[in-house]
Amino acid sequence: MKSNFIKGILYAALMGGAVNSFAGPGMADGGAKFLGNITTRGQVQSDFGTYWNQITAENECKWASIEGTRGRYNWSGCDACYNWAKKNGGKFKFHALVWGSQYPNWLNGLSTDETKKAITAWFDAVAAHYPDLEMIDVVNEAIKSGGSYHSGYGRNNNIIPALGGDNGNYEFVATAFKMARERWPKAILIYNDYNTFRWQINEGIDLVNKLVKQGAPVDAYGQQAHDLTDMNANDFKSALNKIQNSVKNAKGEPMPLFITEYDIGTDNDNQQKQRYSEQIPAFWESPQVAGITLWGYIYGATWTTNGNSGLIKNGSDRPAMTWLKQYFKEHLKDGKDNTGLFAPYVPPEPVPRKPFKGSALAIPGKIEVEDFDITGVGETDGVSNVSYSDGDPENHGDSDYRKSDASDVDIYKKATGNIVGYNTTGDWLEYSVDIAEAGDYTATASVAADGSGSFKLSIDGKSVGEFDVTGSSWDNFIDVKKKVTLPAGKHTLRMDVTAQYFDIDYINFTKGDEEPPISIQTQVRYEYPEVSDYYVFDVNGVRIGRMSAYTMDEAVATLKNTSAIKVQGLYMLRSVKTGEVKSVRVAR
Repeated sequence: MKSNFIKGILYAALMGGAVNSFAGPGMADGGAKFLGNITTRGQVQSDFGTYWNQITAENECKWASIEGTRGRYNWSGCDACYNWAKKNGGKFKFHALVWGSQYPNWLNGLSTDETKKAITAWFDAVAAHYPDLEMIDVVNEAIKSGGSYHSGYGRNNNIIPALGGDNGNYEFVATAFKMARERWPKAILIYNDYNTFRWQINEGIDLVNKLVKQGAPVDAYGQQAHDLTDMNANDFKSALNKIQNSVKNAKGEPMPLFITEYDIGTDNDNQQKQRYSEQIPAFWESPQVAGITLWGYIYGATWTTNGNSGLIKNGSDRPAMTWLKQYFKEHLKDGKDNTGLFAPYVPPEPVPRKPFKGSALAIPGKIEVEDFDITGVGETDGVSNVSYSDGDPENHGDSDYRKSDASDVDIYKKATGNIVGYNTTGDWLEYSVDIAEAGDYTATASVAADGSGSFKLSIDGKSVGEFDVTGSSWDNFIDVKKKVTLPAGKHTLRMDVTAQYFDIDYINFTKGDEEPPISIQTQVRYEYPEVSDYYVFDVNGVRIGRMSAYTMDEAVATLKNTSAIKVQGLYMLRSVKTGEVKSVRVAR
């Protein structure tokens, strides 16, 4: 699905200084960006607001924690974090929607289709429970290096193919971001990864830039920053500068960064304090870093060895914590955030969807399925005016038709010119139509399949007919007919794919029980290799049949003499094999 997401203030317009101020709890109260932390052993500590003004659940919002049993959701741990932020004026970040680890065990072994349904249901459940999320780690740890991914993608699970696969551009990650944007149009969508300051800095930059190039709505790059304990100051500054200069948004501007899981895991108090004093100011004072989240603060209760990344030990501050408090007392106003991510959301000006041909398509008449409406921007009258959807971000089609405005819809050069193929369950297309008069119509869809599929038609959201598609060849387009009742006037016709896969060329609407003018379909196929198939079209370009003949001349003669043609006029033959076209005038 295409959508437009516009932040209130562009990065380039903000270079003059910080515009945000986060009022609320913690050391960074009143600063330009937040300084946050996580839950401690699944709980929000009673002293949390003494130090921090942003919260991320360490584990409580991960898929496995919420939906341990398929279809049964336990939101209590995640709610505790969300509610703390709401009650105390802090920021909440949801962590995380998609990760190759800590997903439910029941996902293992599911088919690709079932995995896709499960992921979609998970996204929908989170959106229903938290419709107003402000920040989301959409995908976690998907870098591929040395033939494997950073976490367990593809190990006993079908997460990657369920989200569109990976042909070298992390298409499955892009799909997840598009799904997230559909559900949270105002949220800050973050890609989050590990080891991106040290050993996989280039791979992380490459991943984010590939997502942007294919239109994924990535708003920020999350740097976990777990790996900085033994990184000297010069190497650290060099890495941070490289990342800031290399990740770009769709406009070629510097992409905002979040420091999402910072810790320094060591029992050496001096080393921990030194790293904090070298690294925290660089993050806090960088205009490109929009916020900092530390990953635990109670010694013995963090994920590192013996919990040695903690800042408070046996109730007392370690030197790094003492330094941190003093730094924020003295340097709070030195913090800068020029990203504009937390500027007030300004929705785009609504632009209505418009018919591709410039005016509504007439009924009775033929609707070419590739002529769906041009998508709009924003919402009109509270109803989304996005006009098409394709759950697979890869364009499998070989046609250049509508490459500029519908690049993710699979349009092929086939049949009567162009068709829409690779129709996947859940895909849909919409058309502005003008129905001459109310009443009963016959809808004749030209479809092909190697197996079975189905779709339904609706007018303004009300179903008018369901169509089953069966076939044994993608090259054999057949007619599927259904009686439908339509209202008069201008409406939105929608085609929803209810079962994959099939190809569709057009839908022809005729009044009452009228059939298209003729129907020629040769039932007996010659067994000689030189025999060819020919499509028959009427003067309006509607395919009305197919015949077999040795040559084009024989096909012309047969067409002129066949009793199947009852209406005189001009017809057209086209060779299925060579594409040769010939006009034929039939007299009656």
